[in-house]
Amino acid sequence: MVIQSLLLGYIALTQTPEAFDQARAWNWLTKQCDLGPRTPGSPAHIKCRDMILEESRKHCARAELQPFRHQRSKTNKDVEMWNVLAFHNWEKAKVRVVLAAHWDTRPSADQENDSKKAAKPIMGANDGASGVAVLLELMRLNKSLPEDIGVCYAFFDGEDLGPELSEMFLGATYYSGHLKPPKPDYGILLDMIGDKDLKVPVEPNSYQKAQKVTVALYRHAKKVGLEKTFPMEYGPEIFDDHLSMNAAGIPTVDLIDFDYEHWHTLEDTVDKCSAESLGKVGKLLDTWLRVTPVWKPK
Repeated sequence: MVIQSLLLGYIALTQTPEAFDQARAWNWLTKQCDLGPRTPGSPAHIKCRDMILEESRKHCARAELQPFRHQRSKTNKDVEMWNVLAFHNWEKAKVRVVLAAHWDTRPSADQENDSKKAAKPIMGANDGASGVAVLLELMRLNKSLPEDIGVCYAFFDGEDLGPELSEMFLGATYYSGHLKPPKPDYGILLDMIGDKDLKVPVEPNSYQKAQKVTVALYRHAKKVGLEKTFPMEYGPEIFDDHLSMNAAGIPTVDLIDFDYEHWHTLEDTVDKCSAESLGKVGKLLDTWLRVTPVWKPK
């Protein structure tokens, strides 16, 4: 019995942790799109919110809604929105990281040339669903994460409401303005990371405002064989959810492939995305959390 117990203990210690499953992540992307556009105020928006919350409660110690309202200038009416926040090992951790993505979709396809098309909401397979899909699959792997690291999965609403910048990034702005202790040490934002020809260069605002996080993460990408997908070179400057997080003192890097011809058009659909791309982003974050659990910007 003693030998058997020792053997079982050895097996448990030497077992390889379950890896990120890109097929599962792909399933989450398609499930969101099956609901239709997740525009704030729509039935699909509510269904997606509830789906994310239900899955979060399966895998995290705590999951909750963070409601907020915004009076939209286009209609002069309040729009009700919700961030979904899920926490794993948050209170006891030595290091706390926010992994974020937005789950709402654009109410208007403003990059369409035809005015009738431009008035319609986008599907947001890449611009919205891709980041959420990666986070939901990462969440499933919580049980094998080191105890030193705490994760907040932040699913932001109102990122793409618009049409102007003043009415975008609403959920992240609300979250950043209502932080509760303990405060996150740093953040990683995912946006538009599901397209077939994925290349995620360094976003300039991320480098300027969260240089240590950005450099460390891109160096890690090279170590795990993902340097072609995450090249250490500048891409375009992006206004995104990470700006309010950095302003609130959470150094946050934005992982985004903005070289996507279907951005804010009706063609941002499932067929333009790739499970392999989701897998690459998932591998980067999963290995990062396991290899560097006590890393923090100093």
